[in-house]
Amino acid sequence: MDARISRIRSKLAKMPYQAQRSHSVCGEGHQFRLGPRIGSSEADAFEAEHHILLPAAYRAFLIELGGRGAGPFYGLLPLEKCRLFTMNRKPADGSPRGFRHVDHPYALQGDLFLHIIEMGCSDLCLIGVTGPLTGRVVIGNADGFWPPNVSSAPDFLSWYERWLNHMRDGKDNAALGLSSPAIAGSARWGPAPWRHLRAFAEGALEPPARPSETPERP
Repeated sequence: MDARISRIRSKLAKMPYQAQRSHSVCGEGHQFRLGPRIGSSEADAFEAEHHILLPAAYRAFLIELGGRGAGPFYGLLPLEKCRLFTMNRKPADGSPRGFRHVDHPYALQGDLFLHIIEMGCSDLCLIGVTGPLTGRVVIGNADGFWPPNVSSAPDFLSWYERWLNHMRDGKDNAALGLSSPAIAGSARWGPAPWRHLRAFAEGALEPPARPSETPERP
């Protein structure tokens, strides 16, 4: 078993008791709990139905840790509610790319991304399942209201553990839906950083940083 599985399980169990942790969107309604794990046969059936292979680290998370619940933003979607998207072409006017569900009549026949985390409205948190971004987490907006952001984490387990680490350490990271205790306590939008993620992504708004800090990307 991947050693990160045990680390994530331990960190997740401790997170509610971290006094100086960051605050996440949605008031952490998931209460840092994961739903039941899925079986290998369920993962196999999903792959067969959609003619894809789930990225190995994401599949391991679902089978070894949990199939829904605790995660960035509004939390991990159950596999049966995950849908496939493709990224739109770059608009001629230079505006950001959006995404379309694969069944949309104007969807491109390109690389596939699976919607895995609920962000609300037309915002999407996806994982690449084909092409050069396979296994990488991407956030974006279906309507292209703000540009897609590809996480530097090499796979889902690394991305999820980064969320836990940044939350534990009280960091600001809009791309993970996190506001530090200081920002959450003083900012006009309160402890819900997601309302301003679009402004962060477009460079119109930056959270205050301590003198020694550099804002981190996902």
